[in-house]
Amino acid sequence: MKKKTIAVLGSGTFGTAIAIHLSRNKHKVMLWSQNSDHIKSMCKKHCNIKYLPKIHLSNLIIPTNNFKKCLKKSDEIIIAIPANGFINIINKFTKPPNKISWVTKGIDPISNKLFSEIILSRWGKKFPIGIIAGPSFAKEFAHSLPTAMIIASNNIKYQKILKQLLHHNNLYIYSSKDIIGIQLCGAIKNILAIMCGIIDELKYGKNARAILITKGLSEMIKLGIKMGAKKETFIGLAGIGDLILTCTSNQSRNYKFGTYIGRNKNINKAKSLIPNVIEGINNTNQIHKISKKYKVHLPICEQINLLLNNKITIKKAIFNIFKYC
Repeated sequence: MKKKTIAVLGSGTFGTAIAIHLSRNKHKVMLWSQNSDHIKSMCKKHCNIKYLPKIHLSNLIIPTNNFKKCLKKSDEIIIAIPANGFINIINKFTKPPNKISWVTKGIDPISNKLFSEIILSRWGKKFPIGIIAGPSFAKEFAHSLPTAMIIASNNIKYQKILKQLLHHNNLYIYSSKDIIGIQLCGAIKNILAIMCGIIDELKYGKNARAILITKGLSEMIKLGIKMGAKKETFIGLAGIGDLILTCTSNQSRNYKFGTYIGRNKNINKAKSLIPNVIEGINNTNQIHKISKKYKVHLPICEQINLLLNNKITIKKAIFNIFKYC
């Protein structure tokens, strides 16, 4: 494939991991952050001290906080920031790009809409988008350990470009047309991971965790089908794949957040112990509102939402969840 210049908007853990992966395939990467001190640090030390301190950034990775310059020099754009900043990034575009993709998982916290809904309503239904998802801890990905992801797109040509761009070395890329399903998976798995962290910390056992994951998957499928998603998406990489990964490892911020709650930490204290954004907190409210809109009963997600809004105790939430199971 012809070597390209790619703008990666977001220099957190996953944005940096994507940049490292692309540079290993000899692509030039404009790694953008609005934090000028963070950019200076990466330029000086040739690594991301804050998020991936032990991995060298090659000369093909150019950290920058110049948004316009970043876009002007790039052939492709990949957004890699937390969900709560996604729309702010979109609003920075003075004119629509030719196409855009993202690894951001979740739902817009203001409108409770999928990011695809917002972009396509703004830039047209035929505007090419790509959603990159699947079970992928950034540190393992950045260290070239075997990883598989899936790209959902509304444009076959653009999907092939992204697949060629990313599919090499340790990363295997698969294709999907299910834009809705892929995005729902990325939000609901975060919610379930929080509760898995809680029950693991409380020593409820592997059986209980398996029940929660299985029944949680059923809730994902139920809402997804109601919204027009495909069932097979939820039993693939973005669904059960990412769900198992996120719900069983302390590398997951949502799972780790759950373990802190399980240690009798209150919600705010548990949040303060994790430096990065915990997407599942917003996702609980978002999925609750979406399920009400589509009139789909999601008992497990509902109990987690009540717990995180301090309307129910941990003991009561767990009792109710297994009663519904």
